[in-house]
Amino acid sequence: MPPPKHYDAIVIGSGQGGNPLCQALANFGLRTALIEKIHVGGTCINEGCTPTKTMVASGRVAYLARRGPNYGVHTGALRIAMERVRKRKRDIVDLFRSGNEGRIAKTKNLDLIYGVASFTGPKSIVVRTPKRDELHFTADRYFINAGCRPAVPEIPGLAAVPFLNSTSIMELAKVPAHLLVVGGGYVGLEFAQLFLRLGSRVTILQSAAQLLNAEDKDIADAVAGILQEDGIQILINAKVEKVSRSRNRITVKFRAAGKSRKVEGTHLLVATGRVPNSDTLNLPAAAISADARGFIRVNEKLETSAKDIYALGDIKGGPAFTHISYDDFRILRANLLENGSATTANRLVPYTVFIDPQLGRIGLSEAEARAQNRAIRVAKMPMNYVARALEVDESRGFMKAIIDANTNQILGGAVLGIEGGEIMAQLQIAMMGQLPYTTLRDAVFAHPTLAESLNNLFSKFQD
Repeated sequence: MPPPKHYDAIVIGSGQGGNPLCQALANFGLRTALIEKIHVGGTCINEGCTPTKTMVASGRVAYLARRGPNYGVHTGALRIAMERVRKRKRDIVDLFRSGNEGRIAKTKNLDLIYGVASFTGPKSIVVRTPKRDELHFTADRYFINAGCRPAVPEIPGLAAVPFLNSTSIMELAKVPAHLLVVGGGYVGLEFAQLFLRLGSRVTILQSAAQLLNAEDKDIADAVAGILQEDGIQILINAKVEKVSRSRNRITVKFRAAGKSRKVEGTHLLVATGRVPNSDTLNLPAAAISADARGFIRVNEKLETSAKDIYALGDIKGGPAFTHISYDDFRILRANLLENGSATTANRLVPYTVFIDPQLGRIGLSEAEARAQNRAIRVAKMPMNYVARALEVDESRGFMKAIIDANTNQILGGAVLGIEGGEIMAQLQIAMMGQLPYTTLRDAVFAHPTLAESLNNLFSKFQD
């Protein structure tokens, strides 16, 4: 066996943190290898943000087409060409992926190696390639960005049913007649509304007492109301007990309110979370500590329990968002290449759930703030108070902000409404600048815009 090839740095996984990181390391002059299992770009580009939001756009066009008469616009009969929806999704993914591959190929000091990496010691790994070859490498530093994959819950009968996950559902060539969705989180809700708009009948089974467990109850209830208004059947406190298949029908047996019930559909989407891709890494060989679920433990500088080994992105647990993974990269770049001292401490975590209307969230929820025994004030305002939302006939949802009653600082906010993510970003900017809520309350925004809704929102406190 030839001696292992040595690198200054090896990055395992080319997600939204690992991809720019390997290029930054190489451009700094470090001999770097990027190990990627399947596709460059990670979950976001290949199975997450990019393809899902591309398909969600198709669903919104179908939704608006059906609502044309409300605006005085009449069109012909609506027809969904699912294969065209899928092709558009594939084309966008290919565009983004090839762009990443091109930038990697042009980067000096950087080798792209396809395969599955496993540690064989504190500084060594073996990579099993798609051709089943074994390549051995050593490095001075390692950066683990291996991400997560859809979880497969232990449901009796599931192994015998051709269920869908968040990746395979986007490859359907036909619209399901009746889609059953197990899981009422962000992923489940986005796909539920998407396929409803494409023409499916949709049923959601949520084991918890509300959709979107991390949200305040008023937000979760409003989301449920909107989806039900659209035509989605939502079953809350529905504990799935068994799934089975008979011919072209899938049956889900569940228990709710102490009674055993069942629902039948043609397709089953399992959207019950994600698990880390740490099980193939052989973490003990490098003395890398992980929690009981397999998420790699890191400190505020993203250092693992092993010297010179770092973890970034979803595999370290915490908020599983692309923008967090990218900020992890910026922290490592600052500390290792720019003599900085960046950390994850007090990092604001914005996110948007791309249902329609969107749910944009930043900072503390009301429940989190009260759990911390903070003195707070809460401002709430329905979107039908927003002139711009009424003008475009998109006035479902409401806005909510939490402020510190002593300092007038904004602690968090949620915007369930048209372009909720964009309005949320204005709250985030104010929080980053430590502006009191009165600055937004008294600001002069252009009329008629969604931003000017912040004037009225911060005039409506529930004392």
